[in-house]
Amino acid sequence: MLIVGGFLEVVGVNGIQRFTQGHRVSGVLEIVFGFSSSLLLLGLAMQTIDLGVAYAVWTGMGTVGSVFLGIVFYGDSASIKRIMYLSFIVIAVVGLRLATG
Repeated sequence: MLIVGGFLEVVGVNGIQRFTQGHRVSGVLEIVFGFSSSLLLLGLAMQTIDLGVAYAVWTGMGTVGSVFLGIVFYGDSASIKRIMYLSFIVIAVVGLRLATG
């Protein structure tokens, strides 16, 4: 549930981007669907996963997924520094999960 919730957070972020590009109706629909579904799944996952770990995984997936979305679909920079710092986020989230294991 948490993994799907993280991906749905990226759907919500994509909706924000679409909204700012003038796709008002589809952007709002993506925002509402993505974020509401994502938060629902985060809440369900927190019934069995510690709050800090669940939130770190969820936000980490949203961050990394949003940057990836920006690079692939919106022409954002894919500099080595950006990729390096994103890898730190992934390492930190995995480490947190392993430490609470």
